Amino acid sequence: MLVRTMDQLEAEGRVISISHGKATAVRLLTKSDGLNFSISEARAGHVGHSDLWYKNHWEANFVREGVATLENRNTGERWALEPGVMYCVGPNDPHRISREKECNMRIISVFNPPIVGEETHDEDGAYPPTGDIPVGHDGMFVRTVEDVRKAGMEVVVGDGIATSRRYVTAADNLGFSLHSVHVSAGVKADCWYKNHWEGNLVLDGTFEVTDYATGDVHTLGPGSMYLVGPKDRHQIHAIADSHVISVFDPPLTGTEQRDEDGSYPATGPIPKGPE
Repeated sequence: MLVRTMDQLEAEGRVISISHGKATAVRLLTKSDGLNFSISEARAGHVGHSDLWYKNHWEANFVREGVATLENRNTGERWALEPGVMYCVGPNDPHRISREKECNMRIISVFNPPIVGEETHDEDGAYPPTGDIPVGHDGMFVRTVEDVRKAGMEVVVGDGIATSRRYVTAADNLGFSLHSVHVSAGVKADCWYKNHWEGNLVLDGTFEVTDYATGDVHTLGPGSMYLVGPKDRHQIHAIADSHVISVFDPPLTGTEQRDEDGSYPATGPIPKGPE
């Protein structure tokens, strides 16, 4: 089990200037962690726009806070970005993020191939290559909470342990799945992902995770991330109503339920994970 916090990374000076000084990023998981994804939080506050084009990656983005407009620079199509909206962009998708008013914009970004962690954008708004690019889609796509519900991908896990909104699944061919998970205060559950790695970033609430191998209890608030894999039997306990972004590798198909051990069935090769 691995635990990191944004406060810890910020104190270490590990906040990267991106988009030519228009935004910053905190990189919580990177290529060195041995997974098929990395997790970052991108932040911007001022009115303006960023032209981006991830020629060497697929990127899934969950809007945590703030409002902006996303534009496909190939077609001119535009979407409103607000909390709960997720968009994915890949090598064929030059796009623009426009911030039309001052606000704290915070977006959780998941890259495959995973980024190294020190990258900043080049003149085209791309990062340098860091590995094989997954198949993905023909082009960028956007999903809202309503889209997830209509697709049957809002899943009540177990006996009401959590509600998992599965925005990205194995069918999207990104090499990971991305879920927005809501856990009610007081819920306790034993988990043991024998067939997957799962990265979890707490957005809201207070969450305890007990590592059964060591007995360590980690109390996690907003900005805390924990990573668990096949060897990490653990318990989660929501001290308060909590909202967590969960990323699975290999990706879930979207309809799975946990077995008696708190595992999901195998869905592909298990990556090495951190040392």
